[in-house]
Amino acid sequence: MFYVIARFVLRPLFWAIFRPRVTGRENVPLTGAVILASNHLSFIDSIAIPLMAPRKVAYLAKAEYFTSAGIRGWLSRALFTAVGALPVERETSRAAQAALDTALGVLKDGGAFGIYPEGTRSRDGRLARGKTGVAWLALTADCPVVPVAVAGTDKVQPIGATWPRPHRISVSFGEPLTFPDERGQAGKGRARRVVTDRIMEAIAALSGQEKVGW
Repeated sequence: MFYVIARFVLRPLFWAIFRPRVTGRENVPLTGAVILASNHLSFIDSIAIPLMAPRKVAYLAKAEYFTSAGIRGWLSRALFTAVGALPVERETSRAAQAALDTALGVLKDGGAFGIYPEGTRSRDGRLARGKTGVAWLALTADCPVVPVAVAGTDKVQPIGATWPRPHRISVSFGEPLTFPDERGQAGKGRARRVVTDRIMEAIAALSGQEKVGW
């Protein structure tokens, strides 16, 4: 029900307010497991990408977004459920592996999963070197990765801002990447690094961002 609301209510509203430029939607497979790997500029990225994608995309979100009390808590829970977010506890010793296991479950069920390989939002607009969790997922699930680039979302909701503000954004979906040479090598650090760097190079080509820490 919430997902239907997202597609037929939130999406037109999002288009009206932020006038997004969307390219490459045809690059996202409509069925089967796929990872959407994106740069990360703002909190709102996890809303923009699922609403602009041609299929349901699951993202991880802090468990607090689903458990807060009051009207604001209800609105937060409704919004994140509507866009396909999945709650994850971030303050546990197994948080990172639990997050990957949750993502793998989505992919094994033939779903689409969104991830930010940088691991955190960029504070200066540059693109950091990716962490290898995205490669572990792609090689373990044996699925393609669609690189994604967002732009302008940092103007909609800068780090520290409580509410979004109108500003035009863009979302670009690149051609799917596959990794036949590294198939079956999820346990090998070198293979994960090769795959991760290839994904990040594709994101950089789409976003045009300056690289940092590579």
